[in-house]
Amino acid sequence: QVQLVESGGGLVQAGGSLRLSCAASGLTFSSYTMGWFRQAPGKEREFVAGIRWSDSSTYYPDSVKGRFTISRDNAKNTVYLQMNSLKPEDTAVYYCATVSTQYSSYVPLMPRLYKYWGQGTQVTVSS
Repeated sequence: QVQLVESGGGLVQAGGSLRLSCAASGLTFSSYTMGWFRQAPGKEREFVAGIRWSDSSTYYPDSVKGRFTISRDNAKNTVYLQMNSLKPEDTAVYYCATVSTQYSSYVPLMPRLYKYWGQGTQVTVSS
């Protein structure tokens, strides 16, 4: 079965950096567009980065653009999220996910359009 396992979360001071990893198994990773989301307590799950399967084009909301970088290593079946200049408002549980359809070039912003999810990793940014 499909498994996504996130790692790399932790506690960091404002202005610091973290690199999250998401290791995938049970699917042809290279043919799936991937996304990173986050969810803070009492808030909806929010899209923070996406990467297309075909050409590794990347997408970010304005809230993280210029600070976060998504990348993928298809040889390792892993997607990464490099987070720099972290702010207290970045505190959340971070999830990776695959879109529902193989070979889809569409990078959705809505969580309901993603099919497989990891268990999440906590990121806490102290002020």
